[in-house]
Parts: sequence; C-alpha cells; structure tokens
Amino acid sequence: MAGYHQLFIPGPTNMPDRIRSAIDRPMENHRAPDFGELTLPLLEDLKKVFKTEHGRVFVFPGTGTGGWEATITNTLSPGDTVLAARHGQFSDQWIQLCQAHGLNVRVCDRSWHEGAPVQQFAEILQADTDHEIKAVLTCHNETATGVTSDIAGVRRALDDAGHPALLFVDGVSSIASLDFRMDEWGVDAAVTGSQKGFMMPTGLAIVAVSPKALEAAKTSKLGSFYFDFQRNGMSHQNGFFPYTPATTLLYGLRESVNMLLEEGMDNVAARHNRLAEGVRKAVDAWGLSLCGNDPALHSDTVSTVMVPEGVDGGAVVRHAYERYDMALGGGLGPLAGKVFRIGHMGYVNEVMLLGALAGVEMALNDCGAAIQPGSGVAAAQNHFRAAGAATAMAAE
Repeated sequence: MAGYHQLFIPGPTNMPDRIRSAIDRPMENHRAPDFGELTLPLLEDLKKVFKTEHGRVFVFPGTGTGGWEATITNTLSPGDTVLAARHGQFSDQWIQLCQAHGLNVRVCDRSWHEGAPVQQFAEILQADTDHEIKAVLTCHNETATGVTSDIAGVRRALDDAGHPALLFVDGVSSIASLDFRMDEWGVDAAVTGSQKGFMMPTGLAIVAVSPKALEAAKTSKLGSFYFDFQRNGMSHQNGFFPYTPATTLLYGLRESVNMLLEEGMDNVAARHNRLAEGVRKAVDAWGLSLCGNDPALHSDTVSTVMVPEGVDGGAVVRHAYERYDMALGGGLGPLAGKVFRIGHMGYVNEVMLLGALAGVEMALNDCGAAIQPGSGVAAAQNHFRAAGAATAMAAE
C-alpha cells in the first residue's frame, strides 16, 4: 500500500528522523576513555525530564517491566508487604511481578474505569501503625484504560499518615509526555521505557530513584545482579556500564532528550493535553464515551474508546489495520472487544491526529457503527484551531 503506515497505538510510538539518524551509526568501543562524554551529560539531562534534582537515573537494556523488576529487587526483601491497586492490565502485571518475587501484596481491586484509590490508600496507611507496608505502587497512567492517577494525592496520603513507605510509580506511558514532578510529589522510584514518550525503539528501561530508595537498596535482601543499583551506580559515576550497553540506543536517547528539552517539558505536557482534548471532542461528536468514569482523569497519551452496542472493538482494530493501513490499540483483559485505543503521545501533531480520527471514523462505520462521517474530525479541527489561536495570543 502506498504512503506511510499510520501508527496510533499507545507505544511503540512514531520515531522522528532526528532520532532515527542518531541511532544509525557505526559500532564503537563502549570501554573507550571518552565514552563518558556521551553518557554523563545524558544521565544528568534525564533528571530534567523526571523533574528531579536529588534523584539518580539508571538506564538499563530492557523495557518498562525490567524497570519494575529493578525497582523491586533493589529496595525490598522477601516477605515485605507492599500496597497496590489493580485497576488495569499493567497495574495487575506489576502486582504479579511482586508476587513472583515473594512479596506480600495488599491488593485494592478497583473498577478498570477508575484510577488509583487515593482515599482507600489513605485509610489503609492510617491504619498501618506498625508500618508493615514498605512500598506503595501506583500507575500514573494505566495504558490499558486511558485513566491517570493522582500521584500527588497518594503522596499526601503517605504524609498525612506519617508513613515511611516508599512511593513507586509506573510512568511508562506518562513520563516524557505528561506533567511529572518526581521531587515535588515525593516519588522514590519512577519507571519508564524508551518506546513511548521518548519516541524511540523499544529497548531501554529508564528508572529514576530517590536518595531514600538508594538507601533502602543497601539493606534489600531480594537480590539483583544485572539490575543492581549499586553495581550500576559505581560504573555510571564514570559514564560506563558493568555490561555491554545498548550503545546506539543511547545515542538515540541523547537526541530524544535534546528534542524534549528544546520544546520544554511544560510545553510537551501542554501539547499532549491539547491533542488529547481534540480526541475527546471527536469521541463526544461520535456519541461514544471513554473508558474512564472521571473526566479529570482522562489520559493525555491514550484514549480508550468504548464501542457501541453490537460493534466488536477487536474487529474495528483489525479492519483499520487491514483496510486503512492504520494501527490502533485493542482492548486488553476484560476490555477485550469492548474498546479500541488511540495512542496520541510522542512525535504527534494536530494534522497527524486528524488523519487518525478520519481513519477511525471509516473503520467504525465499516464495522457497523452509525457514525456521521466527518463529525469527529470537525470537532477536533474546531478545538485545534481555537486552542492554537489561544496559544499564539498567549505567546505574543
């Protein structure tokens, strides 16, 4: 099929030519004396993406799941109790990972239409006067449902209870796209991957860790070698790794961070909000709804759209792929067949997203949904024009 394949899944995301060019380079010696000229400034600049001055960033070959495992194995011990909510596919997988490592997980089962239960967390933490809970796990943005969680609220719950538990955040589909404030929110470990907001190929797990979490790593008994913070940290001090790093991806990450900081992290978050609001206007115009019950928690990186009665969400995704050469995200777990997902994070602008919305309209109609052609596109256009005009006036 002529033209570009349209990629609108919630990761991997579209890769800019600048990053593609940065990665396309000959192999080199990762033990060369000047290798730190690449890695040391990169590790420092990554802290700006997480908005931390006090934390430390580790970059591992892997994915976000590897980052989860690094966080857990470095800071906790067998039998430790952790608190987590299960309200989506990826929050559930983090719980399973903890259980696989012999941790006692106190699970708050919630609807997949909600974010993390801040009030329930607060009540549990207040009651835990013996401080048995060693860590609280929260997904900032549940990629399966398109629902965000109030990380600042979870931090307030910990502080109000005077509770010393560590706060761990899955930021795989939020960091480098949504507003994320590691130091301000008191996050002790924030996990993400290279293939979403960083606009890169899959292959890097990026973990920012607070001084408190680094201190916990000194007494952790779970054990880690490949992901060991202390072992990696000693090498990182001089810009090296204790194993062969993904060198070409590090060059891509360098260019990614350059692009993010050139735009400015606040501007990156504002752009994602503007684009996501256009998608939400389109969904309203179609007469459909998003998965999340609370509009305040609708994600700015992925919209999980409920399909109308009688329409199979999986069929919509397949048809869009086969007929229009466009990749959408399907429903996961109990949402399979009930939703489709539009990813709008990373290297995306208004016109790209309008094309995606037009493709969605065609696929929905072809699969039996009574959608007025052009209705969602027009609603998004009107929003983008108004939002663009307001942004231009503010800049003058």
